[in-house]
Amino acid sequence: MKLDLYQIDAFTDTIFKGNPACVVPLKEWLPDEVLFNITKENAVAETAFFVDHGSHIHLRWFTPDIEMDLCGHATLATAHVLHTIMNYGKNTITFKTASGLLTVTIENDRYSLNFPARKPVPAELPENISKALNIQPRLTLKSRDYVLIYESEQEIKDIKIDRNIFDLVNLDPGGLIVTAKGDDSDFVSRYFTPQSTILEDPVTGSAHCSLIPYWKEQLGKRNMVAIQVSKRSGTLYCSDQDERVLISGYARTYAIGSIWIA
Repeated sequence: MKLDLYQIDAFTDTIFKGNPACVVPLKEWLPDEVLFNITKENAVAETAFFVDHGSHIHLRWFTPDIEMDLCGHATLATAHVLHTIMNYGKNTITFKTASGLLTVTIENDRYSLNFPARKPVPAELPENISKALNIQPRLTLKSRDYVLIYESEQEIKDIKIDRNIFDLVNLDPGGLIVTAKGDDSDFVSRYFTPQSTILEDPVTGSAHCSLIPYWKEQLGKRNMVAIQVSKRSGTLYCSDQDERVLISGYARTYAIGSIWIA
């Protein structure tokens, strides 16, 4: 069996930046074991698989370790493939996902993801997470992910994770967001997932489902620009819509190829 494979750099307008995702269109669903094997072979944070049913597109996201309930950068990458390579012909794309119906709107090469808001609430920081961090947060919140609030962008850049301790934490399917006000943006963040093949996700769209509601209240702004300050870095244009958030960004095609499954 031959399948098309696309690798896209999401939340960036520059190759080798943003978050790389692989996208694999399917005619029908393959066994999950096969999907996981393809994802592991791709060796990126997320691979998106989709089946076009006409009225909607069924979209699923896999890391090398688990199937995710929500993924921003691989959704953006899928929309980019449909729009720029597969000539989908619509400026609004509807995806059926584990998180319900999600839409992506395309305008001037910018992709806007309409995602559910996940406002974080105060929480206790688990001891294993605290011990794994070289810098302690000033505030701990939680939604799907733990959201740790810090004093400065420099602290976010300086954070190191002791993986021997961190991997004792089970946050499946969530992770750990660290965030602070930005120097040249409204806010910055990084994202880590314990027990995963790839510890730090370069740019995490779904994390902004929690970051946008939080920073809207802190900054008194509905429209914000965020930077995920990983080594690859990425820019996200954010808008709070109360029960929903808009997470927007650009994408670039890195590779187009084929895979063969015996």
